[in-house]
Amino acid sequence: MIKRNFTILAAGAAAAVGSNADAANPAKGKKSERRPNVIFILMDDAGYGDFGCYGQTKTETPNIDALAERGVRFTDMYSASPVSAPSRCCLMTGLHSGHAQIRSNDEQTWRGNVWSLNAMERDQALEGQAPMSAGTTTLATVMKSAGYKTAMVGKWGLGSPLSESTPNKMGFDFYYGSMCQRMCQNYYPRFMYRNGEREYLDNPVMDLGDKLDAGADPYKKESYDKFKGSVYSPDAIYENVVSFVRENRDDEFFLMWTTTVPHSALMAPDEYVQHYVDKFGDEEPVYTGKGYFPCRYPKATFAAMITYFDRQVGMLIDELKRLGIYDDTIIMFTSDNGPSHNSYTNTLWFDCAHPFRSDRGWVKRSLHEGGIRMPFIVSWGDRLKPSVSDYMGYFPDVMPTLCEIAGVDSPATDGVSFMPTLVGRKQPQHDYLYWEFPPFRKERGWLSIRIGQWKGLVQSVADGNTKMELFDLSTDSREERNVAASHPEIVAEMWECVRKSHEPIENPLFQLDITYPEK
Repeated sequence: MIKRNFTILAAGAAAAVGSNADAANPAKGKKSERRPNVIFILMDDAGYGDFGCYGQTKTETPNIDALAERGVRFTDMYSASPVSAPSRCCLMTGLHSGHAQIRSNDEQTWRGNVWSLNAMERDQALEGQAPMSAGTTTLATVMKSAGYKTAMVGKWGLGSPLSESTPNKMGFDFYYGSMCQRMCQNYYPRFMYRNGEREYLDNPVMDLGDKLDAGADPYKKESYDKFKGSVYSPDAIYENVVSFVRENRDDEFFLMWTTTVPHSALMAPDEYVQHYVDKFGDEEPVYTGKGYFPCRYPKATFAAMITYFDRQVGMLIDELKRLGIYDDTIIMFTSDNGPSHNSYTNTLWFDCAHPFRSDRGWVKRSLHEGGIRMPFIVSWGDRLKPSVSDYMGYFPDVMPTLCEIAGVDSPATDGVSFMPTLVGRKQPQHDYLYWEFPPFRKERGWLSIRIGQWKGLVQSVADGNTKMELFDLSTDSREERNVAASHPEIVAEMWECVRKSHEPIENPLFQLDITYPEK
């Protein structure tokens, strides 16, 4: 059920935080009258267990770990979908996947050769994914109306450059990045967008699936030089993140930093890759293309991408401190969905979804915990009492939370503000969380509901399956013991949640035809 959320004044929230911080350290009793800035950092295909503060032991993430140490680290926060576009749509609108406009990745293949980077460069009409409707209320439109300067830097993925669903038309004053999520799969792109206009970069022409030159030795690093350019997209993105922060240091701002790291293809600066080659040792290359680009050291490069981004997070925090706005800036950090196990990324070796199952079929594109349970950290300078929260929430909660921060009424959403958790007030709870995911590639449709410790899961929904599995996450976080037969009353309650939550949608790629069990 969509709820209307009303907010307290931002000044009240600031006072509550001030009291919380003062109790921990009386020397930090000075309160700011300005509303806090918000920087929302969204990674792409990073798993719950990809960070040291969530149990990662191979990849180094000291700066993200430091965010968790001085802020609130959530253990039970979820994405809204196991793939990119619907997850971002739900995040932007505050609606869950049974109500959202976008419920799967729709590349609109009827337009032509949409998977060719070179074809998209020649024909702008091939770029982008299915759009949101013109005039959609988003995080950006709400924050802009509240008086914030708004920006997104990085991946968009919610409409083509020629649609009515572009960042600038959806409330962002400034945008820099790749609007099309397929274009993001090359970290040395030929161009990126600045406020709707292409900005060309000094990078070579290459296309997804390109292979090594004939006769090239796949075990020599030099054989992979053709897949490098002059401008690494995470660097261009970071430069625009910092530029926006500097230009708006005296204003209240809302910035979404939507990096493409660590989504494939695997590409990272040489010195960071070499660090992990030295740490992990030699490994077999992936050099056949397989939809992305060849990679000499896939494990080392995956880790290098995350550590390189972690370094940029640290650099941004240093810049906020230098500008004197660190204590006036809330930083939220998460990922759009679980990790992707493919021929490039060995999620099992890294245990990317730790402590949940990290193997194929249990991560991205699934509604298992590994596909939707997300790292989620909130930091606010030295204002928050460092803590770990087991609040059960998901992406629709971000809209009412930001509205509470900004001191404005929230639009109707499926979310609950988690601001009380941050400031030490009693936290309202969800009655349940709901997910649906229509047929996608080999998957035949999923449903999932969480009520407290219980998680219900239905697979092969499009085939008429009505058998719901039930897991007690308090004792079985890896979802290995189906206890549905012992708790038929909980299963029945969850099916009622499905009936209340699913709304039909016109796009056939987004529709999930649900067969309900007989009562």
